[in-house]
Amino acid sequence: MKTRNKIGIVILFLLISMMNIEAQTDKGFIRQGNNDFKKGEYSEAEIKYRKSLDKEYNTKAEFNLGDALYKQNNFEEAAKAFSSVSDRNTTPEIEANSYYNLGNSLMAQEKYAEAFEAYKKSLKLNPDDEDARYNLEYARWKIIKQQEQQNALDRILKWNQQNKNQQNQEQQQQEQHQQEQKDQQQQEQQQQEQEQQQNQEQQQEQQQEQQQQMSKEDAERMLQALENQEKETMDELNEKKAAQMQKRRVEKDW
Repeated sequence: MKTRNKIGIVILFLLISMMNIEAQTDKGFIRQGNNDFKKGEYSEAEIKYRKSLDKEYNTKAEFNLGDALYKQNNFEEAAKAFSSVSDRNTTPEIEANSYYNLGNSLMAQEKYAEAFEAYKKSLKLNPDDEDARYNLEYARWKIIKQQEQQNALDRILKWNQQNKNQQNQEQQQQEQHQQEQKDQQQQEQQQQEQEQQQNQEQQQEQQQEQQQQMSKEDAERMLQALENQEKETMDELNEKKAAQMQKRRVEKDW
């Protein structure tokens, strides 16, 4: 991008006796600011131009203030100064130069669309300005590149969002699958516990049945033993009784 300072600086050669008188006037401050500007002392030049504007508004002072601010890389304030000058009823040359420098200040802030409009207005006022024409095309190119970059960024952001959504979906599916497996394991564990409980109950029932069965067999054996014992006792009694009866018969026969 081509840059230049189109400063409408009117240098008046005054007599030494008049310099002290005019030093404190608005034009005197402009002249002092111009001298500081030429020496590269832009911050001092800014102060002088502001003092001039405090005395009385002057488009040249504000235009030069914009240049001093631009040289200090204060592009935002410089743009305000050039915009203010371009909005005033000035000469076509000053207005064209104001729009040109406004475009440069906006370009430095990467405000390419606004800079493009400023260069267009400058060319409308001064169609022969090749620098303005070049910067206009440069601003157009930057707008296209900026739009391409924005489109690329939008595509990247969209892809990232889609990828993030896919990852979230996969994660949700994985978590759901894990939950299903966990639920299934819990169900299987509950089923195993139920089966174990049932087996335990069945075993207890079998043990109880066995105990009951054994008790019945024991009772039958005891009963049989009692019957046997009773039979033996009866047999003994019968034997004794038979013996006594035989003895009696013998004694009677005598």
